[in-house]
Amino acid sequence: MIVTRETPCGLKGIEWLLSKFTTQNRCNRLAWYKGGILALTYMSYTCYHMSRKPMSVVKNVLSRNCSGLVPPPDINPNDTNNQNWCEWPPFDRDNASALLGTLDSAFLFAYAGAMFLSGFVAERVNLRYYLALGMIFSGICCYLFGIARPYEIHTLWYFILVQILGGIFQTSGWPGVVTVVSNWFGKGKRGLIFGIWNSHTSLGNILGSLIAAEFVETDWGLSFMVPGAIMGVGGFLLFLFLAPNPVDVGCLPPEPPGYRKEVILRTETSPMLVVNRRTSNSGEDKPIGFIGAIRIPGVLEFSLCLFFAKLVSYTFLYWLPLYIASSANFSAKISADLSTLFDIGGIIGAVTAGSLSDYTGMSAVTCAGMLSLAVPMLFLYDSFGSINIGITIALLILAGILVNGPYALITTAVSAELGTHPSLGSNSKALATVTAIIDGTGSIGAAVGPLLAGLVSNWAGWHNVFYMLMISDVIALLLLSRLVYRELHLWNQRRRAV
Repeated sequence: MIVTRETPCGLKGIEWLLSKFTTQNRCNRLAWYKGGILALTYMSYTCYHMSRKPMSVVKNVLSRNCSGLVPPPDINPNDTNNQNWCEWPPFDRDNASALLGTLDSAFLFAYAGAMFLSGFVAERVNLRYYLALGMIFSGICCYLFGIARPYEIHTLWYFILVQILGGIFQTSGWPGVVTVVSNWFGKGKRGLIFGIWNSHTSLGNILGSLIAAEFVETDWGLSFMVPGAIMGVGGFLLFLFLAPNPVDVGCLPPEPPGYRKEVILRTETSPMLVVNRRTSNSGEDKPIGFIGAIRIPGVLEFSLCLFFAKLVSYTFLYWLPLYIASSANFSAKISADLSTLFDIGGIIGAVTAGSLSDYTGMSAVTCAGMLSLAVPMLFLYDSFGSINIGITIALLILAGILVNGPYALITTAVSAELGTHPSLGSNSKALATVTAIIDGTGSIGAAVGPLLAGLVSNWAGWHNVFYMLMISDVIALLLLSRLVYRELHLWNQRRRAV
């Protein structure tokens, strides 16, 4: 692959103009491809999160207090057999919170377990097919949950099975989109680029909440069916237009690890060649194994930190609308709308964390700083979040910034950095595996959090749920202590050297 650059030296008249036109044309072509890749992957993971969010909204109508509602004419609310007329069996029992938490855990444990395998598969297949099929089947699973409403399905195992299948297919998303974006973009300003790009997570949560809220009080089945259909269409678009790697469309990739750039002047009248050569003669790249990925410095610490950081984030993701409704007595629709403020804060937090990481070069310190501020913020939200609407809005946004900032940084820029770590030498096929290990470990925490929240809130109240979340952030902070010390030590050495 050659890339020409503008150089009037040695070129005459029309030759120089043609060279300049060719250079500009190729630059524009590459820019268009990069923009398209960002748009497609952004749309893709927005859809993934959009299809996860309806469950947290619909919980408010699957199990709720029927005493304040007007029953239909054929229902006698004084009949002891009809006192739960507004609920959806089998979630009309006293342990409804635990059952709903079980659905969350079915999805999240399946997601966490399959994620470790997903990274290995993603390294070995065409990511265009992998992501497209993953989106289509994930959309089908979301749609299947929704049809329980018109088809009057009340079997608990049906809901659990659909959640398990949905969790498995959803694992195609994260390793796939992170690898595709990293294939197209180099390391410069990676934290900022990933921070802005990672807003798809929060945007997907917002769109999922708004779509589900639109139907939750009239026909909750559509709260799942509409996002499922949108996701299926998104998967088809990805199949048509996604180019997983620059070389697939004749573009020069950014410098991968183990390569160096050489510039060769061919002749007096010929443009320069820019080529990438290996600095190692170790042979062709081979996908890295699980043990090899774990041995990369920092992978274990960030994986365990993400376990607890994602536990907190996903507890908010799956239980925040219900908590708002129970603590402030808002309707299901208003509670869902208010919960989007946490995700708006998440967008700000992701960009802030990425920018700070780029500026300081200290990812662990950035995460630790935000985690240390998240603990008192969770306490403030638990104590004062239901006083009035203004305080609720402010605290939700601030909590979203501090809770989702570290989570977003670790799953994007940190994962990409570790997947191209210098210790890998010339092996550039580790990114999807490292990303899957980090996000898979975090996803186990994401599965544990909502399950514990359902059990703790049912038995000990919501205050104890927030204490659990604060303790989780403290543990996440402690797990980064060694990396924080190392980054500060290196920064101090550089400062003294100057």
